Amino acid sequence: MPNTKLLLTSLTFVGLIALAGCSFPGVYKIDIQQGNVVTQDMIDQLKPGMTRRQVRFIMGNPLVTDTFHANRWDYLYSIQPGGGQRQQERMSVIFNDSDQLVGLSGDFMPGVSRDQAILGQDGASPAPQPQAQPEQPQAEEPARPGSLEEQIQREIDEAETTPVPIPEPLETAPQ
Repeated sequence: MPNTKLLLTSLTFVGLIALAGCSFPGVYKIDIQQGNVVTQDMIDQLKPGMTRRQVRFIMGNPLVTDTFHANRWDYLYSIQPGGGQRQQERMSVIFNDSDQLVGLSGDFMPGVSRDQAILGQDGASPAPQPQAQPEQPQAEEPARPGSLEEQIQREIDEAETTPVPIPEPLETAPQ
């Protein structure tokens, strides 16, 4: 009788340990996200000739800045849904020697965003191909007389600067 209790207790204990390693159905598993979230809308905002600062403003800081390829920024993103297969997306942004955007490569390309595709606003024109020579930035046209843009520019030009008061230094002499 004492041996059966010991045997039953040890089998119960081994069974509980074995079940602890199993995944029970219905147990929630979290999604694991890593890297930079890159969307098609972010890619569509990139234009040839943009500076590194402009690209960083749109895309965020790159995940990988390669020391051997200083003119290339890599954006990586991976997600593993709870219990599912890991999916990975990659995007590389390439600059020329004068720090202007000249090319993109990876899983995203300029074109119709996913939002536009869902709404049915297809872009009839084909996606532009990356060019070997970057386009020169065009000079901005002056604002039309009487337009809101011209009024704003006039207000900025006419704004008077106000001097910032400089505080008096604190007395350091002991009292």
